[in-house]
Amino acid sequence: MLKKAITTLSIILASFAFVTTSYAEHHGMKKDIVDVAAENGSFNTLVAAVKAAGLVETLKGEGPFTVFAPTDEAFANLPSGTVEMLLKPENKDKLVAVLTYHVVSGKVLAADVAKIDSAATVQGEMVMVKVTDGRVMINNAKVIMADVAASNGVIHVIDTVLLPK
Repeated sequence: MLKKAITTLSIILASFAFVTTSYAEHHGMKKDIVDVAAENGSFNTLVAAVKAAGLVETLKGEGPFTVFAPTDEAFANLPSGTVEMLLKPENKDKLVAVLTYHVVSGKVLAADVAKIDSAATVQGEMVMVKVTDGRVMINNAKVIMADVAASNGVIHVIDTVLLPK
């Protein structure tokens, strides 16, 4: 019960942070996908992984990109040692594969989701997209916040790390 309350509070606080960021962007202060994620504070693991994989410049590029961004909590829910293993230099290829599996070329907004049932990731595999009871799912991950604007695309916050086959 306490864990669920803490999780709910974390999601609410993350939502306020994104609302502030989105509001600022509508007033000319555009930030790219990496900057939006880094400044939010809920994506420390994702940002560290993007740096370790050498993908910062790519995700700061022109795009547009759609990023399904797992929260720190989503990374914490992976089996023990998984993140540490992926961050090792000798596992960079695996890390790049996992991270690029979270990215789709182009800007796919929540309104577009009803029109698709899958999307090709930059990694090369497809992710499944479905709407159930008003909740958008990307494979087995719930979208907990959609359409977070960035200057070079859009972020959809997810509650689970997507793992390619």
